[in-house]
Amino acid sequence: MNRSTAPGFIEFVSLMALIMCFVALSIDAVLPALALIGSDLGVSNPNDIQLVITGVFFGVAAGQLVYGPLSDAWGRKPSVYLGFSIFIVGSFVCLFAEDMQGMLLGRFLQGLGAAGPRIVTLAIVRDQYKGAQMARVMSFIMTLFILSPVVAPLIGQVVLMFAGWQEIFILLLVVGLIALIWFAFRLPETLPLDRRTPMRPVVIWNSMKELLAHQASRGFVLGLGLTFGAFLGFLNSVQQIMQDLYQQGAMFPVYFALLAAGIGAASLLNAKLVLWLGMRSLLLGAQLLTVVSSVIAWWFALYLDLNPPFWSMMIYFSLVLFAMGIQFGNLNALAMEPFGHVAGLASSVVGAVSTFVAVGLGLIVGQAFDNTVIPVIMGFAVLGASSGAITFWAFRHRCRAIEQN
Repeated sequence: MNRSTAPGFIEFVSLMALIMCFVALSIDAVLPALALIGSDLGVSNPNDIQLVITGVFFGVAAGQLVYGPLSDAWGRKPSVYLGFSIFIVGSFVCLFAEDMQGMLLGRFLQGLGAAGPRIVTLAIVRDQYKGAQMARVMSFIMTLFILSPVVAPLIGQVVLMFAGWQEIFILLLVVGLIALIWFAFRLPETLPLDRRTPMRPVVIWNSMKELLAHQASRGFVLGLGLTFGAFLGFLNSVQQIMQDLYQQGAMFPVYFALLAAGIGAASLLNAKLVLWLGMRSLLLGAQLLTVVSSVIAWWFALYLDLNPPFWSMMIYFSLVLFAMGIQFGNLNALAMEPFGHVAGLASSVVGAVSTFVAVGLGLIVGQAFDNTVIPVIMGFAVLGASSGAITFWAFRHRCRAIEQN
């Protein structure tokens, strides 16, 4: 890479953070508009509007298997161009959707496209930095990335104050074009021709079989999917809970931002705590917190005739989402641990498999919404307990593997 034409450090970090955040931006900016979208598109069952969220994750799950190997074969920039092009097409489809089928197609394309920049960003950073310097760059990028679910719903709500839900998709379209142009003109290709490798579907398949054959990693991937599934069940239902059930109206993005900030704080705190407590204690403790707080909230909700006060639910959601922030990074790292020799492909496989598992479970939890908080609490309790049990089993196999080696 020609350093004379490369962006400076601050510009590079800002650009990478921007192109990495499009999945979160596409989901969270639309949350305040879900009820309006459902009304305008003639959705009769209020729970069906949750598919507007789920559709993005289906696209992301499919895209994660493709973009890593594609960027190794084509280069980083063509892969990002492809991802942004699909994302922009998806934004157009959503903008002009006249029914739910059109909206879901657009959302799938947005997720499929946004997966590209998100995956390739990690490869671009890895091309240029190593060791502590790479960790430093990624910490800055992730700090900015964590802000996106905090800010995005507020942006969506501001747009709705002056325009309709279509203008949110216009905003996503415009930001996507800006990011694409910025990326195209300011960042040179970081993967030279002599370092590119052909894209072979058989290699992806073999990597998937290798990962799933490893007992401990298989357990951690499934645990990640279960944990992520509980979170997606919450994400699918959160607009209905706060705006329909608790009548928070325009304050919904503010409360959601507070909860999202808790996940971000947990992710940052995890980097320090894991060195002190270790992944096992920290991860199992976070899963225990999820289950215990959910059982208490479940009993509390039943005792108070299904709908506790809003303040109590904010406390509960803060606790379980903080625990989620601890679990995500550790489960992903544990699943990846044995596969340093195929880290790029393994990352794609772990992300795709866990996301497909999570999307199905999150859809079940979300579709169970019955104008009470019980289904979401049950989702955290049952899926959290299942994730904890499988994680404990995976740790036992991990210890045996270490002892044998």
